[in-house]
Amino acid sequence: MTPVKAPITWRRPGGAGPPEAPVVAAALLALAAAGEVLLRADGRIPLPLALSLALGATAPVAVLAAPARGSGRRTAGAAALTAGAAGMLALAPFHVLTAAGLCGLLFALYRTGRHGPKALAVLLALPFVGYAVAAPSGTGTATRLLAVAVAACAAAASGAGLARTARDTALAKGATDRAIADTLLEHAARGERARIARELHDVVAHHISMIAVQAETGRLTTEGLPPAGAERFLAIGDTARTALTEMRRLLGVLRGDAGPADVPERRPQPGIEQLVELVDEARDASGAALRLIVEGAMRPVDPGVELTAYRIVQEALTNARRHAPGAAVDIELRYAREALILRVRDNGPGPRTTTEGGGVGHGLLGMRERAAMAGGDLRAGPAHLGGFLIEATFPTPSREQAA
Repeated sequence: MTPVKAPITWRRPGGAGPPEAPVVAAALLALAAAGEVLLRADGRIPLPLALSLALGATAPVAVLAAPARGSGRRTAGAAALTAGAAGMLALAPFHVLTAAGLCGLLFALYRTGRHGPKALAVLLALPFVGYAVAAPSGTGTATRLLAVAVAACAAAASGAGLARTARDTALAKGATDRAIADTLLEHAARGERARIARELHDVVAHHISMIAVQAETGRLTTEGLPPAGAERFLAIGDTARTALTEMRRLLGVLRGDAGPADVPERRPQPGIEQLVELVDEARDASGAALRLIVEGAMRPVDPGVELTAYRIVQEALTNARRHAPGAAVDIELRYAREALILRVRDNGPGPRTTTEGGGVGHGLLGMRERAAMAGGDLRAGPAHLGGFLIEATFPTPSREQAA
């Protein structure tokens, strides 16, 4: 079998990778600056000095273009100072600033504003602005225009670097603030859910448990209790235990940190199909005449709408037992073309005077909120022929729209 040779990678001593774009860019700028100096040489400025200034303005690009970390930031600052001093000397006293040297100078100013100290970025641009403003009176027009152009470019380069730094800082701070706000909101929501769960467990669940215990105790200890009374006590106990099971399921949802052993068995949420059982249970418990009337062809609707309809009927039957005991109740469920209409009407005495003048009870408010969350609306008030009427409408797409 032919041995496979591993690829050879050239690396510098100390673990650094091969020279890349910064060194190549600096070398190209230095060559361009040196070539321009040689082409413009007229003997007035010593050639070694002109070449040194050209290299001083371009060579720092190799350091400034590389990421500066730790002690490298001090080296980058020194490189920026070198480029700025070389560019200023080439512009003002010796007039040998090259195009490549100007590019290196502007890059040095931008990188200083981007990654270096803000004060250094401003200080490096100030000499060029000062020379453009206070140039000697004997300076030619071309030299003055060049000084103004260099000063404007230097200020723009430093300002661009500083603006980019300020923008990145603001974005990072905004992201941090949003993350902190989201975390605080999540913790607050968890704390509120935990508080509600504690109150439900400590107060409501306790009272429901006592109702179940007292109903069972009354059924077993009351002497001479007729069979109908025993059935009533048994129904009370069963209803309390069912409510306690639903309460425990709700607590399991509220407590996000509950372990698997603490979460009770979860059953499917009730819907329209369970309305028959609900009406039968309410009829057996109250002894009143209850009817469930379905109009139109039944079709599947959104599970949230089904659950909302079930809860509205459940709350409406509870209100009827409380405010109009013994009254007959009709539950009408009509499947219209693009809506599901639910009506619950009793033939009781109608709303109480306090309800008419004082506002809406918590039960009706809760029903309205449920209907709104499901995309529908709910109206409640006196029925046309007496009694009380609750009507809810939920938009449901037809089969053609659903397809």
